[in-house]
Amino acid sequence: MSERLFVLLQYVIPKLALTRLMGYLAGLRAGRLTHAVITRFVAKYQVNMAEAANPNPAAYATFNEFFTRALKDGVRPLANAQLLCTVDGAISQFGPIEHGQIYQAKGKQFTTTALLAGNAALAKQFDNGLFATIYLSPKDYHRIHMPCRGRLLEMTYVPGELFSVNPATARGVDGLFARNERVVCVFEADNGQPFVQVLVGATIVGSMATTWHGVVNPPRSKSVWTQDYRDQQIVLEQGAEMGRFLLGSTVVLLFPESDLEFNADWKAGRGVRLGEVMAD
Repeated sequence: MSERLFVLLQYVIPKLALTRLMGYLAGLRAGRLTHAVITRFVAKYQVNMAEAANPNPAAYATFNEFFTRALKDGVRPLANAQLLCTVDGAISQFGPIEHGQIYQAKGKQFTTTALLAGNAALAKQFDNGLFATIYLSPKDYHRIHMPCRGRLLEMTYVPGELFSVNPATARGVDGLFARNERVVCVFEADNGQPFVQVLVGATIVGSMATTWHGVVNPPRSKSVWTQDYRDQQIVLEQGAEMGRFLLGSTVVLLFPESDLEFNADWKAGRGVRLGEVMAD
């Protein structure tokens, strides 16, 4: 199938219905059938089960339990750095936020304000800052961690489309990450500066969850809603788990203008893993 046809089909397929169906199936306890599906998935995508806390595919009662599997202790040691990579995955894009614009792919851009559900005041704090877009493939570990120590300020759920977030779709759909369903998590670092982790939904991503809220979706609201946590003193340490995807997707990170010098791996757009250095 050509890339153009693949993208065009996404405009006509019933993405929400397909996502709901796959979310339902991923949560089923179907015994041998579930284990057979997991075994097939492991083989097809070459999942490294040796890194899992429980490497036995038959130990998982549902596909979701397998997909959000924990890692063995010590598999992802944290680097001694100001900022760490928050997920296993590959950097699809990385760079400066210029004039409120974030580069997507192949000449396509979207605005920080659109990504943050129209919150222009929040978006302005990232003028001349840096962004990183990290794509999680099916084989990756799908829990999301903290790049640095941060105090949770607010979480916003943003309803939207459910396009695939793979590289082909990023090249073909305008404003992809600002159009798809997403959860915007705003933190304050120890230096008083804000940073944001945006969990982006996609086709067949059954749900997204955070450690402080639990499952955010479903249910899927038709309107934007925000939960303020400024009075609760929720502080997450560097490297701590903050959320997870039930079926894969993408994380977009936003950092304000600062004197941090991001390392060569990030500038070159190479794949990184949880705990590897984001900045020296």
